[in-house]
Amino acid sequence: MNFLVIGHSVVDKIKEERCISTKPGGIFYTVVSLLGQKSFDDKLFLCSSIDKESGELFEAADNQIERDFITAVDSIPTVELVVNKTGERNETYSKIGSNLKLPSDLRRFDGILINMITGYDISHSQLKQLRNDFKGLIYFDVHTLSRGVDDNMNRVFRRIEAFNEWAECVDILQANESELMTLSHNTSEADILNELFSYGIKQIIITKAEKGATVYFKSGIEIKRIHKDAIRVNVKNKIGCGDVFGAVYFYNYIKNKNVTLALEQANLFAGVATTLSSTEEFLNLKRYANEWISKK
Repeated sequence: MNFLVIGHSVVDKIKEERCISTKPGGIFYTVVSLLGQKSFDDKLFLCSSIDKESGELFEAADNQIERDFITAVDSIPTVELVVNKTGERNETYSKIGSNLKLPSDLRRFDGILINMITGYDISHSQLKQLRNDFKGLIYFDVHTLSRGVDDNMNRVFRRIEAFNEWAECVDILQANESELMTLSHNTSEADILNELFSYGIKQIIITKAEKGATVYFKSGIEIKRIHKDAIRVNVKNKIGCGDVFGAVYFYNYIKNKNVTLALEQANLFAGVATTLSSTEEFLNLKRYANEWISKK
């Protein structure tokens, strides 16, 4: 099968106590997660951008995928991250990338995952055109589309204007609890879900950090839910875990069309991701997940 991933590559400057570490960020976590899922005959295509200065950060992952749609640019976005105790983070950008150039022929793909890493990865008009040209499953992670930009390049939560126009173009929507509140004028989870389903979305996934994740889907006129608690681990990291979840769910749902199995796998890998910190560990995410399973 052929999979297309769309999203910005970003350099993360992570502030932890008194030190700052530089790591590959953004779509990197989606890519390494899919590399740990895919079969030998699957092909993973990435639509992103990269620059010379940051190329080495991403090459270990990017060298394992199809690079047809990776564009060279002068510089990619850099973001300073400060993670707070709730798992939400303060984000300050030094640069935000422009909209990516999408492939013109989408017929080769079995599924498309869009992760709005910066919120400017693609425009609504691009998504609408993509929906018109592609009849397969589109998975959409709201991510930083939920945050505006203030005068100091801080990313702050705000309601997404005309989000219904985005929602009408996607099959599966992922948001965390903070992001969900930016999708509607409604303020209760139930009312927001009802509104989103009215736009034609088939599944809505809400990730809830240490509380696990819930998938909502319609069965007739009834909204059903499947919830999985987070696995119990010693949490060391809170960055990239939602990206891991989305990639693993996306792949497994397309492969088996089973919500429960896809949710279990996504929950497992996202939980294991909280125990990892280095780039090398994330490149071996599948091995760490298998080790966790073997200990149970």
